[in-house]
Amino acid sequence: MKIHFWGAAQVVTGSNFLLEIGDKKILFDCGMFQGSRQLNRLNFKPFPYKPEEIDLLILSHAHIDHSGRIPSLIKAGFKGKIYSTKATYDLCSIMLPDSGHIQEMETEWDNRKRIRAGKSLRKPLYTVEEANDSLKYFSPVLYNQKIALDDNLSIRFQDAGHILGSSIVEFWIQEEGKNLKIVFSGDLGRKNKPIIRDPSIIEEADYLILDSTYGHKFHPSLDNEAAKLIPIMIETQKRGGNVVIPSFAIQRAQDIIYELNKYYDQIIAVKDKSYLDIPVYVDSPLAISATEIFRRNPDCFDQDTLALIKEGYNPLDFRNLHFSRTTKESIELNTSPESKVIISANGMCTAGRIKHHLKHNLWRKESSIVFVGYQAEGTLGRRIKEGAKEVKIFGEDIRVNAQIHALEGFSAHADQAEIMQWLRNFKKRPKKVFLVHGEQEALATLSDLIQHEFNMATIVPQIGDHFLLKGTDEIISIEEAEEKIQKEQQLFEEEAEQLRELMTFVLEQIEQKSKEELPIEEVVKLRNKIMELRKEGLELSLLLKTNKSKNNRDKK
Repeated sequence: MKIHFWGAAQVVTGSNFLLEIGDKKILFDCGMFQGSRQLNRLNFKPFPYKPEEIDLLILSHAHIDHSGRIPSLIKAGFKGKIYSTKATYDLCSIMLPDSGHIQEMETEWDNRKRIRAGKSLRKPLYTVEEANDSLKYFSPVLYNQKIALDDNLSIRFQDAGHILGSSIVEFWIQEEGKNLKIVFSGDLGRKNKPIIRDPSIIEEADYLILDSTYGHKFHPSLDNEAAKLIPIMIETQKRGGNVVIPSFAIQRAQDIIYELNKYYDQIIAVKDKSYLDIPVYVDSPLAISATEIFRRNPDCFDQDTLALIKEGYNPLDFRNLHFSRTTKESIELNTSPESKVIISANGMCTAGRIKHHLKHNLWRKESSIVFVGYQAEGTLGRRIKEGAKEVKIFGEDIRVNAQIHALEGFSAHADQAEIMQWLRNFKKRPKKVFLVHGEQEALATLSDLIQHEFNMATIVPQIGDHFLLKGTDEIISIEEAEEKIQKEQQLFEEEAEQLRELMTFVLEQIEQKSKEELPIEEVVKLRNKIMELRKEGLELSLLLKTNKSKNNRDKK
């Protein structure tokens, strides 16, 4: 059994690990390298394995540095299944075509220069059509379902608490009479983040592949950071400037909307209420589409968000929130004289509409640029954040006169303390921990801490490294087996109780809606959804009756 590290090894992007088990080959993630030109070139290199020999791909979440080379993998011959959560599939259905559009546009721009220089033309990494075609390979699953891939391999997706649909993947293997469990943390999220649930607790593993992005840092409180945004908005408005927020379209944009909702709907009271007059624009078609996907996946929400929805609040909307879809609407944001907040993608300022907003606002001392996410080495965002006096955007030198702010509390990655606390939940600790998805300082710091506190061996692989994984013939005690059965039974009972509460609430809503006069389109949509629920309910009832009959036969 071997594991190969082909990405996110001593870098933060390009997540791609290959697991070989006998004659089976399984990929974890197939992400795009982002950042410097040197890293970007890696996306155009042939895969270091034969894609047609890969049996399946396990995708931790939808971010492009984890999913962005899937269309390239399929172009190169991959024909297996892609396992992910449903929410991850939904997000990939907009993110991968968007990435294909960016590839086409950047290639067209580059080829214009190549023609003038007398150079040969190049093809895009992949097209929108190829990205759309890749979606048919997805096989979405639910959180907490243990899925048998064959007689010797099983997987389960647990909530990573990073973005909507993000997963920690548990992987059970039997080979030559040996048992082995590998856990891939994906991008490990944070506790008490808006909208989505906390990272799931994992209690045992033989080997752990661990996200190390902020293994050297401590994040400030999100509540405190969100509170800092309001004064920045007020002061920028007084100066007559704009607040420009480079944001990842997925999760970060929704987190900002969620936090601003508290202030604009005055759930949190602020003495100076002048910010209520400041319009907030989400200028990213991708972020707008992603927000709609959030609304379609409430099963991923945490209890606080569900409680707000039950009380009639829409936590992803507020007065003075506007969405700019068209290019014309985006351009008008930079010609309108009124002060405003512009939330735009992408988060590292490497592509998208954000570059236009920076071009129009960086030189203005009245404006503010607010970073709310990680800026990889070599990116425009990193240069601005680290104090560059001048940057080049679309071939033009732009002076940096705007005020630059960084609100680290919005990060979706666990910090050092949160990673260490998550590790403390392991009852059976891993034999080895592979530290990935981090830069040198984060990796070295976290490696030392883990070895010192847990006495676990840590490995910091480089791209191209591979390692042998050994199974165990360890036999668990009867007590341990019974404890596992009891835990599964407890989870079953909790899920059943949650279903009962949810159905009671849904039935009350259906009864209330049935008394209203609704547009025909809404009636049809609701009726279709009720029929889907009825079908699922009948299937569950049949399964329960089948298991009951089997148990009765076993007792006889």
